[in-house]
Amino acid sequence: MTLPLPAAFLLLPLAHRGLHDVSDGRPENSRAAVRAAIAAGYGIEIDLQLSADGRAMVFHDNNLDRLAKASGPIRNLSRDQARDIALKHGDGEGIPDLSEVLEIVDGQVPLLIEIKDQDGQLGPDVGRLEQATSEALRDYDGPVAVMSFNPHSVAQMARLAPDVPRGIVTSAYDPQEWGLAEDICDALRQIPDFTRVEASFISHEVEDLPRAVVQKMREQGVPILCWTVKSEVEETVARAFADNVTFEGYLSALPA
Repeated sequence: MTLPLPAAFLLLPLAHRGLHDVSDGRPENSRAAVRAAIAAGYGIEIDLQLSADGRAMVFHDNNLDRLAKASGPIRNLSRDQARDIALKHGDGEGIPDLSEVLEIVDGQVPLLIEIKDQDGQLGPDVGRLEQATSEALRDYDGPVAVMSFNPHSVAQMARLAPDVPRGIVTSAYDPQEWGLAEDICDALRQIPDFTRVEASFISHEVEDLPRAVVQKMREQGVPILCWTVKSEVEETVARAFADNVTFEGYLSALPA
């Protein structure tokens, strides 16, 4: 069953990985960034990676090196080990898990959750992170939606959490940037799995928003979000082609 995207996701700009600003001690996907977004009245977008003990951790990269004061794959750490590793440029807080972030948000603003690809090639080797995500969301009552670049992940969420709206993150899929075969990129670029996985929205790469298949979906009533807008000027252009923005590096204007 296809569930509509709650209206709140089209009203409030979405702070990319929370309202992060390392100059103010708020790393991306941190508790501080989540709290700052709530205080400012924005919706929130976060990312999930899998821990060694099967928990959904709020973290963007596969590896710790860029964002945390440690190195190596996050999937090698248990939840408790990850929580004890400080994020860079913060106040010493460790990596949160999804349950913690859900407690902080508590339905105050819409929460958009990206499930990062665990297959490596956007293929069918998925399941554990989706299971962990669905378990964490089981009793959550606030406006929430999930999405992934990997359509197999979205299909898993349709089975595991059929009451949670879901979408596909989409892109221009440049093979050199993605490290994927050209035929895979050519296929994904056409968003062929949208109906199969019972998605209700897409979040598309901002520079590629005018793409015909994206705008045709919008004409048909599919909500189009986009990633990642980095200036007011870019947002003005994006809003001609999308229904809402995921932003960072500036403060998007809130509705009056």
